Amino acid sequence: MSEAPRVELTPAAAELVRRLSETHGPLMFHQSGGCCDGSAPMCYPAGGFRTGDADILLGELAVAGVAEPVPFWMSRNQYALWSHTRLVVDVVEGRGSGFSLEAPEGVRFLIHSRLVGA
Repeated sequence: MSEAPRVELTPAAAELVRRLSETHGPLMFHQSGGCCDGSAPMCYPAGGFRTGDADILLGELAVAGVAEPVPFWMSRNQYALWSHTRLVVDVVEGRGSGFSLEAPEGVRFLIHSRLVGA
């Protein structure tokens, strides 16, 4: 039996990722777990956020119409708190951080979580 992915996209989030990749090329996500917008997943051009030993690659998201999988990174400290969950990236109306690529679209990415095994 294969293990379910640790992170996935809703159809609406996948569509936004496809549109953003058309404009910006290859993408990546990072979730730091900081306060305010730092607790939301941020979308950057691939390599636009430097990851290191303080980060974990949770998965690579395959999106129809996007040539390269989109890596999803999370800070180790945040992962320690969320390791028992499956993350679902969604998109909602409203402005998030100015650093994330979707901000000019008037929407923001948001995480929903489910307990692993639920």
